[in-house]
Amino acid sequence: MDILLNVLEDKKINQEITISGSKSESNRLLILKKLFPEISIENLSDSDDSVHMQHALSTQDELVDIGHAGTAMRFLTSYFAVQENRETVLTGSERMQNRPIEILVNALKDLGANITYEAKGGYPPIRIIGKKLIKDKVQINGNVSSQYISSLLLISSKLEKGLEIELIGKITSVPYIKMTLSLLTQLGIDNKFEGNFITVYPKKSIHKQTVVVESDWSSASYFYSIIALSEIGSEIQLTAYKKESLQGDSCLAEIYNHFGVETTFNQNSIILKKIKKSNTSSLDINLKNAPDIAQTIAVTCFAERISCNLTGLHTLKIKETDRLVALHDELTKLGASIKVSDESLHLEVSTKINVNVSIKTYNDHRMAMAFAPLALRVPIQILDAEVVTKSYQKFWDDIQQLGIKIDNI
Repeated sequence: MDILLNVLEDKKINQEITISGSKSESNRLLILKKLFPEISIENLSDSDDSVHMQHALSTQDELVDIGHAGTAMRFLTSYFAVQENRETVLTGSERMQNRPIEILVNALKDLGANITYEAKGGYPPIRIIGKKLIKDKVQINGNVSSQYISSLLLISSKLEKGLEIELIGKITSVPYIKMTLSLLTQLGIDNKFEGNFITVYPKKSIHKQTVVVESDWSSASYFYSIIALSEIGSEIQLTAYKKESLQGDSCLAEIYNHFGVETTFNQNSIILKKIKKSNTSSLDINLKNAPDIAQTIAVTCFAERISCNLTGLHTLKIKETDRLVALHDELTKLGASIKVSDESLHLEVSTKINVNVSIKTYNDHRMAMAFAPLALRVPIQILDAEVVTKSYQKFWDDIQQLGIKIDNI
C-alpha cells in the first residue's frame, strides 16, 4: 500500500491519542510469562512483533517463523535453548536471515546450548535442541545490541545456578539492559549490575501478579516531531505514560525542548505543547542509549532547518534495514545535505524541501513513521506504508485524527 499524505492545512493541533503498550516491555514480559505463568499482562503491545512473539510461544510446531521481528528472534533463541527435549528451527524473513545472530549463539553455546545453523553460518535460520544449561558464567561484548544481553537475562533466573554475565569493553544501550533488570526486580527476581558484571539469581516461582505495560515511547516520538513542526499553541495528549519510565526513548522529553516542545507529565499521560519556535540552530546528540529515535530527530531537524550531528548509532546498521544508509538516501531525495558513517549522521541546514518525493521504507516501520510529520510542510508519499504495523497498528488512523488527509496511490 502506497499513500500520499496531504499537507495539513490547519497546523494548530489539539488532540488526544492513545498508544498501545511498549513493544520492548511487552516482548520481555511475554517471555517471562511463559517462564513464570503467575504473571498477567495488561496494555500489551498490539504490534506485529508482539503478535509474532505470542504465536511463537504458543505453537508446538518445529518450524517457527517470526517474519521481520528482530526482538522475537533474539529473545526466542535463548528461550528455546532452555526448553528441554524440544527441537525448534527458528527462522524469519529474507532480511532477518541476513541479520547476525552469532554473538548470542556463541554465548549460549558457551553455556552449553545445542544450536546449529541451517544455512549461512552466523545467521538464521537456526536449529535449537533445548536442554538443561548447567554453566552459570558467560562473557559477551558490551557494545553489541542490548537485545543479545537481555535475551540471556530473561532466561537466567530459570538456570539452576542463575547467571553471571561479564560485559567486555564499553557498554552501550544501557537503558534497555536496565529495563530488563527492572522488570525482573518488579517480579521479585533478585539481580545486580555492578561495573561490567550482571548477576541474576535463580528463582523457581514468583507471586501471582499483574504487570501494566507503559505505552511505547518510540511511538510517541512521531508526535513529538509533529508538534515540533506545528504552530505555537498546538498540543497532543498521549496516554499512557509515566515520568519514571523504564524506556530509554523517554529522553525525547528533554531532546524536544530544543524544538520548542514542552512535556507535561500527568498521572497517566503526557501533554506535548509547542510553546515557542525552535531555539537552536544546531544539535549535537549522542543517541547510544536511544538509537531508535534517530530517524525521527533527523527528519525533524531537516524540516526545521536545523543542522545536527547524531552519534552512537552503530546498532542501526543491523536493524530492519541499514537505517543510516536509508536515511541518507531518502533525505537526499528531499534536498538534504547529509553524511553518514558506520555510527553517525551529520545533517547540514537545508533551504528547501523538494516536493513530489516518494519515500522508500525498506521494510522498516520507523522509516515510514519518521517521515510522516513532513506532511506539515509538503505533500509526502510513503511507499509500502503498511509496514508500520510492525510496531504501531493504528498509526495511520491516528495521523488522520490529527487532520492529515491520506490518499491511496
